[in-house]
Amino acid sequence: MALDSDSNSVDTIADVQATPDTRRIDINKVGIKDIRHPVRIQDRTGDEQHVVANFNMYVHLPHNFKGTHMSRFVEVLNEHEREISVQSFRNIIAETTERLDAESGHVEMRFPYFVEKTAPVSGVKSLLDYEVTFTGTSHQGKTELWVEVVVPVTSLCPCSKKISDYGAHNQRSHVTVNAKTGDFIWIEELIDYVESEASCELYGLLKRPDEKYVTERAYDNPKFVEDMVRDIAMRLNEDDRVLAYTVASENFESIHNHSAYALIEKDKQAD
Repeated sequence: MALDSDSNSVDTIADVQATPDTRRIDINKVGIKDIRHPVRIQDRTGDEQHVVANFNMYVHLPHNFKGTHMSRFVEVLNEHEREISVQSFRNIIAETTERLDAESGHVEMRFPYFVEKTAPVSGVKSLLDYEVTFTGTSHQGKTELWVEVVVPVTSLCPCSKKISDYGAHNQRSHVTVNAKTGDFIWIEELIDYVESEASCELYGLLKRPDEKYVTERAYDNPKFVEDMVRDIAMRLNEDDRVLAYTVASENFESIHNHSAYALIEKDKQAD
């Protein structure tokens, strides 16, 4: 028996999400969470990295609507296929808000980002991965973009160096920079700000001469967790493309069963 095509058309199927709601309560964020999608990210060398990103996509839902159309979030991603990039991310935010007929939208894209590092003495090359998140909001036609990067580095304790007859304890630290940008900024530039202010940067591959170098480099450049965030904040203060930022450092202590932590937040537009 053939199906009645008219009874299955879009026009005749009930749109339950669009029906009225009488509870008069807005929903701040409604949408889809943790959907994976392939993306292309252009790096500072001009090459493209093909990675898989995790997306969270939300819109504001007024009190008079029962629900939102979840499928439209996926439609926005699929229409871009693999053409999502740093440059097009702002468009995705605007399209999501417009497609859902919402006054505001919020999109997060988290992905691994790889930088080729050259060992300081041997010159051997290797890749080091960083966790990057783009967060975009659109409200009444105005779009804001935040870029967050988690940078692993080495920190060496100035107090340990000062009080010890020889040696000093050091540890791996995770520095998180989240910057609101008013103009295009390379991911590598934020990474550079962090690594240049650490006791020493990390490398994916080191030979013995390189190990000697990074050990001595850290020893000659001790930093408290407070020093790290302050020095990085100074670099961000000097960059006019950064409108606001948060910089935090978590030092995974090697002689304690806890981490040392420091955080600075600054809205340069409020100054």
